[in-house]
Amino acid sequence: MGTNPTKIALLIGSLCSFSVIAPAMAADASSTAKVDEHLVVIGRSDNTPLNIAANVNVIDAAAIEMSGATSVTEVLRGQSGIQISDNNIGTSFAMRGFSASTAVNNTLILLDGRRLNNIDIAAPSLNAIPLNQVERIEILSGSAGVLYGDQAVGGVINIVTKSPENTGGSVQLSGGSFDTYEGRGDVSGAINKDWRYFFTGSYNQGDNYRKHNANETGSILGRIQYKTATDSFFVETSYYDDDRENPGSLTKDQFKDNPRDSGNDKQYSHEMTTAARTGYQHQLNQNWALAADLDYSDTLVSSLNWGQSRNTRSLLMFSPKALANYSTRQGELNLVTGLDISRGKADFDTMARSNVQQTQSAYLQATVPLSHTLSYVVGGRYARVTDELVDRKVYPSGIDLDEDATAFEFGLNYRPNTDHRFYLRGDENFRFAKVDEQAYTSPGVLGLKPQTGRSYEAGWDWTLASQTLRVSLYRLDLEDEIVYDSSATKPIGGNFDGANVNADASRRYGASADWDWQVTKAVQLGLEYNYIDAEFTDGINDGKELSWVAKHTGRGYVSMDFAEHFQVFAEAIYTGDRFIEGNNGNEGDKLSSYVLGNLALNYNRDAWLASLRIDNLFDKDYVSAGYYGGLWGDSYYSGRGRDIRFTLGYRF
Repeated sequence: MGTNPTKIALLIGSLCSFSVIAPAMAADASSTAKVDEHLVVIGRSDNTPLNIAANVNVIDAAAIEMSGATSVTEVLRGQSGIQISDNNIGTSFAMRGFSASTAVNNTLILLDGRRLNNIDIAAPSLNAIPLNQVERIEILSGSAGVLYGDQAVGGVINIVTKSPENTGGSVQLSGGSFDTYEGRGDVSGAINKDWRYFFTGSYNQGDNYRKHNANETGSILGRIQYKTATDSFFVETSYYDDDRENPGSLTKDQFKDNPRDSGNDKQYSHEMTTAARTGYQHQLNQNWALAADLDYSDTLVSSLNWGQSRNTRSLLMFSPKALANYSTRQGELNLVTGLDISRGKADFDTMARSNVQQTQSAYLQATVPLSHTLSYVVGGRYARVTDELVDRKVYPSGIDLDEDATAFEFGLNYRPNTDHRFYLRGDENFRFAKVDEQAYTSPGVLGLKPQTGRSYEAGWDWTLASQTLRVSLYRLDLEDEIVYDSSATKPIGGNFDGANVNADASRRYGASADWDWQVTKAVQLGLEYNYIDAEFTDGINDGKELSWVAKHTGRGYVSMDFAEHFQVFAEAIYTGDRFIEGNNGNEGDKLSSYVLGNLALNYNRDAWLASLRIDNLFDKDYVSAGYYGGLWGDSYYSGRGRDIRFTLGYRF
C-alpha cells in the first residue's frame, strides 16, 4: 500500500503541537500515567468514557446482575447494535453491518485486552468465559484501526474479568430447560500486603434446544497479582474444554416442520484451549509509565463434520507500550505508543495444510487538549504480515506471502459542559486474510490483498442525573473486502465450489440512538434503535443489500424493584427482515423479522442471590443462522426456543 503524505503530515503536526504545549505543562504531583491492563477500550480509565472521541458503552456488573443473564452471549444480544449469528455450535457478533461469515473477522473480541480472535476463521469461544468471571463488558462501536489494528473494523468488545482486589468469593448453581445444569465458583484473597490471588471455575452440561446438540463445557482460571504504588505484575493461566454435538443445518421444509430436529446424528466438535498470560507495568515518574503483556494460547479441535479431522492452532503475542499523562493549562494530555508482535501457527491434518503467520505493527496515539472543553485525538499504525503456507492441493510446494497496511485517525471531542458531549471522528481500518482464507483462492490468485476501509462518525451524548441519551451517525467504506464467493472459480484440486476473494467495494450508512432513564429509585427503563443501510457499491451486485444485515434492530427494557428484596426485569429485542447469508444477488424473499422477549425475576438479600430467567418468553421460532444455497436450497439453523433457567448464588 502507498503512503498518503497528507496523513503523515497530520500525524507530524499533532506531535508538533504536543511539543508546543509541553513547555506550558503545569507540574502536578498527582498527575500520573494510569495503566490498567484490563481497561483498554475506553482509554484505560473506567470513569471517563466521555473523554474520548468514540461511541463507547459499558455494561457493568450491576446491569449484568439486573438482567438475570446466564451467559456472555445473552448479555451482548441486542446491545449497541450487535447482530448475532448462531449455528448451534458457535456464535458470531456483527457490528456496523457485516454478515455472519465476515463478522468473525471484522469484530475484535478481547478478554482483558487479550485477543480472542483466532488466526483461522473459527469464531472466538465465548462459552469459555463464565459470567461469574465478568466484571464488566466494554463495547466500542466503529473502527479502531490505530489502537487495535487487524480486525478492529466494525467494533471492539472487551470482556473484563474480576481482579483480585478484595477477599471473598461466590458459588452459583443453576438448572433449567433442555436438561441444563451449571455450577460456577470463584475465590480471591491476599497472600500478603502486595500479593493477591484469584481462582475461578465453571462446569456446564445440557442437551440444548435441538436434537443431537448436547454439550459438556468446563473452564478454570487462576491468577496471581503483585501490586505496589509504582509496580504491578500478574501471571495467569486458564484451560477451556467444550465437547459439543453438531446438529447440522435444516432445509426450509424441515425447519417449518420441526425446528428442533437434527440434520445428522454423528457430527461433533471438541475444542480444548490452554492459555497463559503475564504482564508487568512500572511507573517511571509522575508522567510516564511502561507496560508489557506476553500472551500464549494453544488449541486442539477434534471434530467429525465433513470428515474426521484434528486441527491445532497456537498464538504467541508480545505487546509492550508506553503511556504518558500530563496536566496542562488546557487540560489532560495523553499519549500511548506501542508494538504488537505475534506469531501464529495452524495445522489442518485432513488437508495437509500448515501455515505460520507472523505480524509486527507499531502505533502511536495522542489526545491533545486545545481548551478545557475541546480536545483532539490523532494517531497512526503501520502493520506487516507474512505467511509461510503449505497446502497439499493448492500449494503443495509452499508459498510465502507478504503484505502490509496502515491506519490513521483524527477526532474532535467537545464538552461545553458536564451534560453534553459532541464528537467527530475519522478512522481507517484494515484486516489481513486468515490462514484458511489464504489457502483457498482461485487459480492465479497468489494471496489476498489486505482489506482496507475508512470510517466517519459524529455523535452526541446528553447525560443528566437520571437520564442518558446517546446519538451517533456513521459511514463505513470498504475496499478489497475479504469474503467467500460461492460463484468464484475453485482452486485447482479444491474440494468444493467457490473461493475466497477480494470482493467488490461496499459501504454502510448507519445511525444509532439509545436512551436510559432512572424514572424513580425503583424503576429504570431504556430504549435502543439501530439503522444500517449496507450495500455493494461496485461490481455485478452494485446497489444490492449485503446479506444477513438487518436494516432495523432495536431493544427496549424495563427494570422495577418491588417488595424489599425483589426485582423484575423484562426486555424485548427486535431484529428486522434480511436476506439469508450469501444471497448477495438479493433473490427471492427475505427472512422474516422477529421479536424476542426475555423476563427475569431476581431476589437479592444479604449474601444470597436467586434468579429465574426466561429467554424467548413467547417461544418464537426464528432462524439464528442461515446460508444461501441457490438451486441446491438454503440451509437453516434454529434459534433457541423458550428457555427457563433458575440460578441460586451465595457470596462470601
